[in-house]
Amino acid sequence: MSRHPDPVAVGTLLRHVLELLDGDVAKVYEEQGLPEYRPRYSPVVRALVAEGPLSVRDLATTLGVTHSAASQTAAQMARAGLVTHTPDPHDARRRLIDLTPKARALLPRIEAEWEATRAAMAELDAELSMPLAALLTEVAEAVGRRSFRERVVGRIRIGREGAGGSE
Repeated sequence: MSRHPDPVAVGTLLRHVLELLDGDVAKVYEEQGLPEYRPRYSPVVRALVAEGPLSVRDLATTLGVTHSAASQTAAQMARAGLVTHTPDPHDARRRLIDLTPKARALLPRIEAEWEATRAAMAELDAELSMPLAALLTEVAEAVGRRSFRERVVGRIRIGREGAGGSE
C-alpha cells in the first residue's frame, strides 16, 4: 500500500508532489549523463537562452521568484559550471548571470528533456480533473489577492473571540 501525506496538510502534500515530480526528472538527467543538472535550473536556463545575460534581480522578476531564490539557484549553477557571474558593463554594482560554454553545449540534451517533460505533464494533466499548472496558477492568484497568512490570522481571531465569550 502506498502512503501519502495527510490531504489536510496541504503544505506537506505540495512538497510531496514536488519531490515526486522533480525527483523523477532529476533521475532522468542522471540517466542521461547529467548528474550535476537539477530540474530547478531549467527555468534559469530557459530565461537566459531567451533574454541573454540577466542580473539576479531581473532573473528573479523573469522567473517570478524571490531575489534570494534566484541568487541561490544561480550560485548552485555556478558551482556546477553552468553559469558565470560577470560585472555589468553598464552598472559596476550589478553582476550579470550568463550561461557558460558547458551549459550551451548541453542545450540540445536539456531541450530534449524539456520537450519530454512537457509531453509527460500533458499526459498527467489528462488524468487530472484540471491541469496542474492551471490549478497552481489559480491558487497563486487567490493568495495574491488575499494572503494565506491573512486567512489564517482571521480564523485565529474569530476563534479567540469565541473562546473569550465562553470564559
